[in-house]
Amino acid sequence: MEKLLPIILLFVLFFFNVPICFALFTSTFFYFIFINTNTYPDLILQVFVNSAQSFPLLAIPFFIMAGAVMNYSGISSRLMGVAEVLTGHMKGGLAQVNVLLSTLMGGISGSANADAAMECKILVPEMTKRGYSKEFSAAITAASSAITPVIPPGINLIIYSLIANVSVAKMFIAGYVPGLAMCISLMITVYFIAKKRGYKPIREKRASSKEILKVLKDSFWALFLPFGIIMGMRMGFFTPTEAGAIAVVYCIVIGFFIYKELKIRYFVDIIKETVYGTSTVMFIIIGATVFGQYLNWERIPHLIGEFLTNFTDNKYMFLVIVNLILLFVGMFIEGGAAMIILAPLLIPTAVSLGIDPVHFGIVMIVNIMIGGLTPPFGSMMFLTCSIVRVEIKDFVKECMPFIITLLIVLVIVTFLPQLILFLPNLI
Repeated sequence: MEKLLPIILLFVLFFFNVPICFALFTSTFFYFIFINTNTYPDLILQVFVNSAQSFPLLAIPFFIMAGAVMNYSGISSRLMGVAEVLTGHMKGGLAQVNVLLSTLMGGISGSANADAAMECKILVPEMTKRGYSKEFSAAITAASSAITPVIPPGINLIIYSLIANVSVAKMFIAGYVPGLAMCISLMITVYFIAKKRGYKPIREKRASSKEILKVLKDSFWALFLPFGIIMGMRMGFFTPTEAGAIAVVYCIVIGFFIYKELKIRYFVDIIKETVYGTSTVMFIIIGATVFGQYLNWERIPHLIGEFLTNFTDNKYMFLVIVNLILLFVGMFIEGGAAMIILAPLLIPTAVSLGIDPVHFGIVMIVNIMIGGLTPPFGSMMFLTCSIVRVEIKDFVKECMPFIITLLIVLVIVTFLPQLILFLPNLI
């Protein structure tokens, strides 16, 4: 029982709303100072420092900065134009634009919270003007933002690749099918809700081929970015970390010289957003790495693996159990932190049962994105509710159809691994 005290302390700190990284540090130091007194605390401090000295982790600040630059360079507005011309004629036009824009943003920003914040400021005011309720607008914004980290170059895809020691390129390519499935399923759900409530399209008729081609031509440089990142890594021109740096330079060049909307004065805000986003993610990663020292010392992953394999040796039953665990944990812990903590515990067992680690990673990521929409601590839920200023209970009521829709996608992703692995296996 003594060896489980740090885990108990961790969850107690979570419930008292202590920031996740500090809760992880506190639990770890509690173990090595008061329980395992044979280990020098200096070793833990060394792990703390060394865990941040990873070349692949540099991809995270680069892609966060690329997403920030994108919002000031005119790339976001071009992507919104593409979404509008393709879906504006559908029932619930602006809500459909919301979903498609999140999908397009996934290839650039890779952050659910960044996408949700941007759409809350750009799309939600326009939706409320056109008769959509604030609660529905917040709900579809949060639900559609769950797509963004699944479409490459999602930050969670990079983090999982490092944890599981799998190819980042394979994880990126594996994200396309579930990301598109989430997009299509949410658009279908929006259609039925809009039909029932009378939410009108924003365009009277479908855009002509000439109009679509004109918008696509204007947005070519914005749409080329995700394609260029994937092809560059696939053909070996650059690593994922170098891809992040190239994405930043690309967005800056496009913003300055092609769209001419990026100004020098914007860089103060860009740097602030990058530093804040990076520090939040990196502190969680470092905290989870340090906490992992305790888990490995006490052989917790091995014990959990033994328990699960004694409970069932069927890989699909194992995936059901993992999904239930992740859905529950996602209600209390931010998705990225949940994955960083739980992935090292679950991956060895998954691999021993014959589950492809790429497939398992996609299952985990889709799952924790759903957790971001659920009370009491869903991150996208809190973000959209605070910006749009709606009550959480009203948000949950409006978001429930979208949560159910995404759960159906999760079931498909879980039990049809061939859909996920088809593209990565072509590499």
